[in-house]
Amino acid sequence: MNIYSALQIGDYHTNQCEDHLVIRKTASDKIICAVMDGCSTALESHFASVLTGKIIRKAAIEKSYKDLYEAAPTSIDEELKEIMQSIFEEMSFAKKQLMLDEKELLTTLIILFYNFKENKGGVLTIGDGVICINEEITEYDRDNKPDYLAYHLHEDFNDWYSRQQQKIFFEDLKDISIATDGILTFTQVKKANTEDKINFAQYLMTDLTYSETEEMLNRKLKHLEQHYGVKPTDDLAMIRMIL
Repeated sequence: MNIYSALQIGDYHTNQCEDHLVIRKTASDKIICAVMDGCSTALESHFASVLTGKIIRKAAIEKSYKDLYEAAPTSIDEELKEIMQSIFEEMSFAKKQLMLDEKELLTTLIILFYNFKENKGGVLTIGDGVICINEEITEYDRDNKPDYLAYHLHEDFNDWYSRQQQKIFFEDLKDISIATDGILTFTQVKKANTEDKINFAQYLMTDLTYSETEEMLNRKLKHLEQHYGVKPTDDLAMIRMIL
């Protein structure tokens, strides 16, 4: 399994990148990946995405220790739910401890859990973003009105989780990508060197060019800018895994 990632500030953003990503193994045969997109109209949106990333990393570390001494849940959905419950509770705790306003925690989240040994996994999308599994692209578009996790931290976790519809479970994985919606915002920023047309999401999520280097996604982004004259106008966080 080769794992690639890219994090790039959008061309319309000037201060900081509001997206973030996390890649963390919980065991030799299990991994958690996530991409977050902070809400631009909220307060210090980069803080929300980075804080969520730190909480996910903590949840992954705790799961790795827990699985050493306790039997792991028997299904991918149960494992994903266990991870999300840890994130949900830790986010709620951080909100209270730091006396944070809800607007300081607004970030989308796409979280991927994958079991290498069973070749099975699941993806949960909270808000908007793009997923590609074995060359099949799924786009979640909330019309710029994501149902952020922070809106529900006062609720019962089980009730909230049972209402989540943006879940995809898969097996026999060959290639998977998760990306924030910045992948849909490529815009012409300078003169192109070609008149050829290209589907930017497919190029980043299904094409295998540069897969021999761990910098595949960053090289693709450079190629898009230098050859096609395009860059994402919104921040982009992306993770891709290829068997």
